[in-house]
Amino acid sequence: MIRDQLLAALHAALDAAGLPVPDAAAENGGVELAPPTDPKQTADFTTNVAMKLAKVVGTPPRDVAARIVEQLDALRPAHLDHVEIAGPGFLNIFLAPTWLAEVARGVVARGEQYGHGTELAGQRINLEFVSANPTGPIHAGAGRWIAVGDALANVLAAQGAEVHREYYLNDAGVQLDTFATSLLARFNGEEPPEHGYHGAYLVEMAEHLRATRDELSFDDARESYRTVVASIREDLQRIGVEFDTWFSERDLHDTGAVAAVLAELRDRGVVFDADGAVWLRSTDFGDPRDRVLVKSDGSPTYLLADLAYHCNKLERGWTHLIDIWGADHHGQVKSLQSGMEALGHPNEPEVLLGQLVKLMRGGELVKLSKRAGNIITLADILDEVDADVARLTFLLQSIDTTQTFDLDVVTQQSMDNPVYYVQYAHARIASIGRRAAEQGITRLPILDTDLAPLVNEREIELMRALAQYPDVVAEAAVMRAPHRVTAWVRDFAKSFHGFYRECRVLTDDVALTQARLWLAEACRLALASALALLGVHAPDEMTRLDEDD
Repeated sequence: MIRDQLLAALHAALDAAGLPVPDAAAENGGVELAPPTDPKQTADFTTNVAMKLAKVVGTPPRDVAARIVEQLDALRPAHLDHVEIAGPGFLNIFLAPTWLAEVARGVVARGEQYGHGTELAGQRINLEFVSANPTGPIHAGAGRWIAVGDALANVLAAQGAEVHREYYLNDAGVQLDTFATSLLARFNGEEPPEHGYHGAYLVEMAEHLRATRDELSFDDARESYRTVVASIREDLQRIGVEFDTWFSERDLHDTGAVAAVLAELRDRGVVFDADGAVWLRSTDFGDPRDRVLVKSDGSPTYLLADLAYHCNKLERGWTHLIDIWGADHHGQVKSLQSGMEALGHPNEPEVLLGQLVKLMRGGELVKLSKRAGNIITLADILDEVDADVARLTFLLQSIDTTQTFDLDVVTQQSMDNPVYYVQYAHARIASIGRRAAEQGITRLPILDTDLAPLVNEREIELMRALAQYPDVVAEAAVMRAPHRVTAWVRDFAKSFHGFYRECRVLTDDVALTQARLWLAEACRLALASALALLGVHAPDEMTRLDEDD
């Protein structure tokens, strides 16, 4: 890739100028090279290497920059047009248009693997997300965490990590007792207790149970949570998510893992007894207060089970743990991390907190669910829109922001619908290929095709976006931000639609037609790659919006 070629040229220029690398132990020797963040900047890449070296060599940064530029001019690496010194010593690198043709060729060579890299090669990541209590349907907010979690797993894997998707079943504890009490009440034709579960799904469950039995024991009602789990699995299947492991909290208790973790904490001297309870000295590890591990009635807290669970993940060979939780659990993050540090596992787990979703229709907030009553469920949304629409909508913005899901917008078959807008770009490219075939036009091999005719501003814009895509995927993985891929997809679709309107692909100019056919194919491959990371289909055909289609 062009960035690697430029990095090699920069290292050669530093060597020729008698300058060291800023940090020999760091990646690329500490030489940072990236597209400029200022949209007004017209350079293709920029680096602050001269500023980093100024203190090392005792020379003003602009003088260091001048020495590097002199050597780059002498080396004349492929595609380099010129280098400018800006501000206190930045090097702004401008490339000849020929490099963009190499970008398009690179996309075609990699196919739908374009954008994949090795940023996280060697990492074995356990990614736990959703883990909704098996006492009711998945709510809309958790549906958002499903989309983000699954896309994040794809993005991490695209950067070389081995990723394991895991769902933690809270099938032990008082919530199942509350569930059983609520279901028994419904079975007996009564209202659940005030603190119980009141969703319509319990009424349906009770009706099914009454159809096959005359009595329902508390234990049988408790075990009916498995029916809820089956419904959760169905919702996950509808949105296209599969977990590698469904881990049972009950197993932790049955196998003695919870008791073993408590014993280890005692051996490490980080617990104490007070008021009839067992406490973790979590304040020794940065937590605002100490936390209860075993209550005065002898029952373990969720924290103790969570510690056992996360230790189990590490014992299974995963080298890093990532959890996606609802923001309402933010107070539990530090206590878990403190406990894991006390057990010798600092910086585990990494926790991402997700905000909730507001469902809108007709400009008004949708408040009631036909299944759960007081919450909107994922199934409610999937009854309105297909999985692609749900997933991409959930991925439009960062998970740590509150999101508004407007049903009126996402159900439109129009360019105002961001999901339709993106998918239609891929369908348009596929339609170009079909029309070419109908006219008897065959693409020549790309290595035999001259891409020099691609000089239109719209074409340059597309090729620059293609060049940025690998960095976008790498950033999305490192920053745990799959919505960055979504942002790239939306911007890229906009660029392609602009190109489509202004640059006819099939023309009387044979050379231009061949070049544009390959540019269109490169765009299709990159779009397909990005949509695959987001878990969204890239359709070849959709309802046509324009007469010229």
